[in-house]
Amino acid sequence: MKILNIIILIFALQVAYSQDITSVFVDTENKSNNFFDNSELHKLEIKDLTVDGEVKNPGLIDLSKLPLREIIVKETLLKDNEAFFIGAYRYIGYSLVDILNFYKIEKINADVFPPYTDLYVEIENEKGEKVVVSWGELYYTNQMHNILIAVAVARIVPEKSKDMWVLPTEAKLIVGSDLITERNISNPVKITVKTFVNDQIEIVKGKSPLFSPEAEIIVNGKLEIKYYKNSDFSKSKTLHTIFYGKGRGLHSTEPFTGLSLKDILKDASKFDKKNIQQSIVAVIADDGYCTVYSYSELCNRNDQQEVLLVCYPEATDNGIFRLYPSCDFFSDRAIKGIRKIILKNE
Repeated sequence: MKILNIIILIFALQVAYSQDITSVFVDTENKSNNFFDNSELHKLEIKDLTVDGEVKNPGLIDLSKLPLREIIVKETLLKDNEAFFIGAYRYIGYSLVDILNFYKIEKINADVFPPYTDLYVEIENEKGEKVVVSWGELYYTNQMHNILIAVAVARIVPEKSKDMWVLPTEAKLIVGSDLITERNISNPVKITVKTFVNDQIEIVKGKSPLFSPEAEIIVNGKLEIKYYKNSDFSKSKTLHTIFYGKGRGLHSTEPFTGLSLKDILKDASKFDKKNIQQSIVAVIADDGYCTVYSYSELCNRNDQQEVLLVCYPEATDNGIFRLYPSCDFFSDRAIKGIRKIILKNE
């Protein structure tokens, strides 16, 4: 029976990896109003892809039942600390959300902290390169299915210059929200689900009052900045919102005003390839509640959405610092009573 199951799985994988993409619409005669579908699609070679880490059923991924999705990307890398444009593309592939939906999470700290807010995902390629995305980028975001394993590509060719961008030949991780696309690595072979280990603050569910008089910004183990209730918040931004929770629904429609966490982290760390690819940012509250972002989703967005550090100087509970993520649909990562914000290379 076990041998039969293996044969069935191998067959399914073969079907998936050779899946015909001709059903994806291409308009080479420019008959439609869509500018993005005018170039021929090219298949990308994909290797065996596995899921590992904190899941109950690790192993090879069966892509055969997943829908094909598409995103458009202006790919730009860092060269001598400057943006270096390499091309504009339409990618077709499999959403990381769709892939991970079939893998039940088994957190290492579920007995003390059941929420998924402290999860992140590491994607590794055949060369051993690794990049991280947060669980929130996949499941709490305003833009679902924005991270793909691409199996086909087409150029987006400018009408006047007719630039013919160099086409990749191998499957590729594509993170659609990134400005500098250093997380778009070729030949992904392994997806690993992980939990950020909170060894800083004890988890005390229901702690009251939930209060911290200061918020520390720690970069790779070194304290870089401290915020107090009388710290300078003169460069604050105001963002309007519909504040909506996964559990309680609508919280409010009031705006949030605070400092850009992107600006704070860029002052405290280097905006470089290593941080874009490998760094996570854990935000931990006075009661040990923890939520994780990737450095790239905070500091390297192409949609100008912000995460704010908000200060309520007169608060005696749920205060005084709070996070507001305008990039999220749900409020789960809008952590309050913040004590530490930790940037760490994985």
